[in-house]
Amino acid sequence: MALALGALMSFALAPAHFLWTVPIALGGIGVLVLRIKSPRLGAFLGWAFGVGYFALGLAWIIEPFFVDPERHAWMAPFALLFLAGGLALFWGGAFFVAVRFADGGARLLLLMALWSLAEFARAYVLTGFPWAAFGQFWIDTPAVQLLPWIGPHGLALLTLVAFLPLAVIHQRPARALLPAVALAALAAFLPEPPAPERTEHRVRLVQPNAPQHQKWHPDFRWDFVRRAMAFNAEGARPDMIIWPETSVPQLLNHAQETLEAVHQAAPGVPLLIGIQREEDGAYYNSAAYLGPNGAVQGLYDKAHLVPFGEYVPFGDMMARFGIHGFASQAGAGYAAGPGARLLDLPIGAALPLICYEVVFPQDVRAAPERPDVLVQITNDAWFGTRSGPYQHLVQARMRAAEQGLPMLRAANTGISGLIDPYGRLGPSLKLGEAGYVDVVLPAPLPETFFSRTGDWPVFILCVILAALALRRGTIPPPRS
Repeated sequence: MALALGALMSFALAPAHFLWTVPIALGGIGVLVLRIKSPRLGAFLGWAFGVGYFALGLAWIIEPFFVDPERHAWMAPFALLFLAGGLALFWGGAFFVAVRFADGGARLLLLMALWSLAEFARAYVLTGFPWAAFGQFWIDTPAVQLLPWIGPHGLALLTLVAFLPLAVIHQRPARALLPAVALAALAAFLPEPPAPERTEHRVRLVQPNAPQHQKWHPDFRWDFVRRAMAFNAEGARPDMIIWPETSVPQLLNHAQETLEAVHQAAPGVPLLIGIQREEDGAYYNSAAYLGPNGAVQGLYDKAHLVPFGEYVPFGDMMARFGIHGFASQAGAGYAAGPGARLLDLPIGAALPLICYEVVFPQDVRAAPERPDVLVQITNDAWFGTRSGPYQHLVQARMRAAEQGLPMLRAANTGISGLIDPYGRLGPSLKLGEAGYVDVVLPAPLPETFFSRTGDWPVFILCVILAALALRRGTIPPPRS
């Protein structure tokens, strides 16, 4: 039952967004937790719920293994099971402690706090992986307006506070329904945000639509570059053009002729392109800013790399056995850049985020100063065509809303487009569509509360809730 409830709740994630699954799943797992006495069984219930949720919600993780199926397809089920089982351990630990140290209503309160703290751990421990967090359910609801105040973990905590009490609806219907009704009422009374002020900057986002199995193939890779160059040349000249991650299929060190051709397709227009580069024997996944004269005037090296995608732990040793990161064309893997930095672009101070970096609120907050705009370049071809690209886009929209900043998003296969500072998707290109979209950049909003404080207020609140629940419902240890 726990496994099935977890799988059911995964349908609240993009692209389905079946929100009715959330109260059923959380209320159901709450009923199961209240009925048991054994902490070990509690741990197993939490783990099984997590396995069902992550195995279905993160099913896109198998897609990279089918880019080269003859070599890697056999690994796909193992990767999904190990990922789902590993992430579910965080939840199993929270359930174990809740069952061990509290009973009744105090157990539910303790579980809310500990489950939230487990999600903090999942977002930070071992480089973190906050994908499929509960706050992502609400991206297309008024509740997303809470993100600038409480961030993604605050929205996740509210989800648990609203729906876990449904476990006692048969005993105390009024108390059980009150939190959910209160959250719904709050969301209903939040006004629709106004249209943000617009700047005079017009930016072109290019989407060449290169399938991953062709992207690096010698017979196809330059076709996509020529396609993107043709998009550069069309229509009225924008103030800037942005290409997606690794859109130039060669090292920056040897790309002078290519960059000159790219520049000539739209003379005088600055570009931001994704490209790899080498320095002192290390390889980087980079964003390069080409000024109006076509020369490289700024660089950003991706700092938060994908484990087993862009690098492999103990990479030099693993490379001897032929084990490399899937997304790396650079031997044992990429090196990490020094961290967040701003690029001084014609459209303002921009914080570049390469692909996976957008799922981490802490990476966005790590900028040395507040930027005017967020720029994400990504290759979502790795995520397939089902749920992965849509879930990635949801997290990009959340980062924009949390910071009150517009985001320009250029994705290889989609979805490319403008995200306004309230997290709303504006003009965009569909998944799997080759083309470009010209957008007018909105102005940033004032600095948000979350951008100043980060996760600390919600983290401290969770610790306080856990302490209160423990004090109220502590169960004495069994006699020896």
